Amino acid sequence: MGNIRKSAFGYSTKCNIRCEHCVAAGETPQTGTMNLIQAKSIIHEMVQANVKGVSFTAGEPLIFLSEIIELIKICCENNIYTRVVTNGFWAKTCDMSDLVILQLKDAGLSQLRISFSKWHQKHISRKNILNASNSCKKHGINYFISFVTDFSKEDEEYEDFLRKNNLKFFPEPVIFSGRAEGFRRHELYTDYQANCCFMNPYISPELDMYACCDAGIHFTNTNFFHLGNLKNNTIDELFLKSETNSLYNHIRNMGITAIASFAGFKSREIIKYRKCELCKLLFDSPETLKFLGKVSNTRLNEWYR
Repeated sequence: MGNIRKSAFGYSTKCNIRCEHCVAAGETPQTGTMNLIQAKSIIHEMVQANVKGVSFTAGEPLIFLSEIIELIKICCENNIYTRVVTNGFWAKTCDMSDLVILQLKDAGLSQLRISFSKWHQKHISRKNILNASNSCKKHGINYFISFVTDFSKEDEEYEDFLRKNNLKFFPEPVIFSGRAEGFRRHELYTDYQANCCFMNPYISPELDMYACCDAGIHFTNTNFFHLGNLKNNTIDELFLKSETNSLYNHIRNMGITAIASFAGFKSREIIKYRKCELCKLLFDSPETLKFLGKVSNTRLNEWYR
């Protein structure tokens, strides 16, 4: 699966709620939006570049329901798997939820990913989540709930709600970046893990393409994950740049933990950090990045079991 070309597609950074944990935004609100004709052109270019999966994300995609439906249709016509990431604001009633889900189904949507957390639910009723999930079940749309959590005891009632209502969900660790940069960290209880990352590329409304669709867009000291801009490069060129970068491939295959160990981090120090935080320490530091860049095709290649 790691060799299949997939991309997160940020049609707009506009969102109708403001969650304090959002990795996609910082303290300064961003409301960039693509031109629809331009977005269609990018999808067609993705077809030519053999992209097989597109996830519509960034802000809240379904604010732009008609536009996203048009883009999904193009993907469906060209056998591209599609996912929409949404907060479920549109599912206030069963009828409203059914109406949106039927439109997405008719367009050919492959999967709906519904965001849920103690932060989202300050703005969106839990009833919306239930309505959206039930509409997906009723009309045969594959769905799952992305349960964003910091693994605190406070989150147990939210998990209990999902279990009580027999909803399909997967816990997703909150990423301490973007608005969540200043969150208090809880102590980790985990093994010494590889922390490999698929790093699906992300395309922003400004047509910047990043090798990472999560915290990497905020690595402003080095811009390590910035691949280029579609005004100057083709989709295929930027995917190829991502696929042939030796450090990116070490992140995918070796994992961030082994890279940190090679770079001199103590084992007991490595396990204190979440994956994206450890990645930032390595690759948003100009000095560390320069060192790793020099050895990425030599000594670092040998740092395998």
